[in-house]
Amino acid sequence: MTIQEIHAMLKAKFAELFGSAEGTRLFFAPGRVNLIGEHTDYNGGYVFPAALSFGTYALVKPREDRLYRFRSLNFPQQVDVSADEIVYRQEDDWANYPKGVLQQLISYAPEQAAAYRGAEVLFYGNIPNGAGLSSSASIEMATAYALSRLAGNSIPVIELVKLAQKAENQFVGVNCGIMDQFAVGMGKMNHAVRLNCADLSYEYAPLQLGVHKLIITNTNKRRGLADSKYNERRAECEAGLEILRRVKPGLRDLGALSLSEWEELKGHIEDPVIRARAEHVVSEDHRVLEAVRSLEENDLIRFGQLMIQSHESLRDLYEVTGRELDALVEAALSVDGCIGSRMTGAGFGGCTVSLVREDAVERFKEQVEKQYTEATGLTPTFYVCDVGDGVKEITEV
Repeated sequence: MTIQEIHAMLKAKFAELFGSAEGTRLFFAPGRVNLIGEHTDYNGGYVFPAALSFGTYALVKPREDRLYRFRSLNFPQQVDVSADEIVYRQEDDWANYPKGVLQQLISYAPEQAAAYRGAEVLFYGNIPNGAGLSSSASIEMATAYALSRLAGNSIPVIELVKLAQKAENQFVGVNCGIMDQFAVGMGKMNHAVRLNCADLSYEYAPLQLGVHKLIITNTNKRRGLADSKYNERRAECEAGLEILRRVKPGLRDLGALSLSEWEELKGHIEDPVIRARAEHVVSEDHRVLEAVRSLEENDLIRFGQLMIQSHESLRDLYEVTGRELDALVEAALSVDGCIGSRMTGAGFGGCTVSLVREDAVERFKEQVEKQYTEATGLTPTFYVCDVGDGVKEITEV
């Protein structure tokens, strides 16, 4: 669907739900794909995400009674909440994300809390849910940007990024790093962002893909293990960091280690599992910097090789890929014209991201689907992606 068609659909549904779509404003926050740099964000390392051209739309209209009414074309729950009484409720499901953001907006600047006078909000997302492309951060950033602008508060996007992460950590209770909200908020068309998660310093790197396309492939395996394993991996990394701090006091986090420092220190971690987890983080961090350099030098072949090395490290050292993701990457790399492929996201299902020559895209889809389905019994879904902008208001539709 075009933006015009999405807008028309949202306005029709909005009028049906709320009585009238007069005076509505349309906002958009993208999904994101992380090109390289996985499980480094919560270790104070580097990540290299890009915003996608699909995401979450929010059609909003102000109210004056401090009531916020959240509706979605993707989920059945219809949730109303007063700005004066925002509490987490499990039965509110997806709406806990916008509720948490609203709570953070109100407490961000107490002197401006009265500006949050209520709104009707209709969401529509075209991100595959549960695929690891950051649908939750997309909802959060669409909410943060829309409701702050509706209240007349031009809070800088970088502050909204921090606020959305805080909402997910403290209100929803998911201990995520900041990469997702950052990429969704600060993305730039045809660029990826090299972000240092320790201090939020960043730079944009041009994504000149030339004759290649970015293809995201969904395993269509729900990521049932992802949350528990995610917390387990965080704990393992923290254990490794504590051991290294005994020999290197003041070590900020694993992301602060260079490869040469790691070679000197790794022998102090006796547990092979803990050592493998830390080695992935340090080597993956190095790969991100190499990936940025390869793009600056317009060396896509090198970039593709780094993607493959990243997947191998996530499979062998961090152990978060699983049968389906490994089968998908193996199938992708067997296609002539695919120069790089890796899992992206938390792992244990979700998606891969591949770099594929434009003239091989159809062959890639056919061959990967056949090989992957034979290996797993599942049917993958393909998304040929463009890299888009971060959160924004769509003023001309």
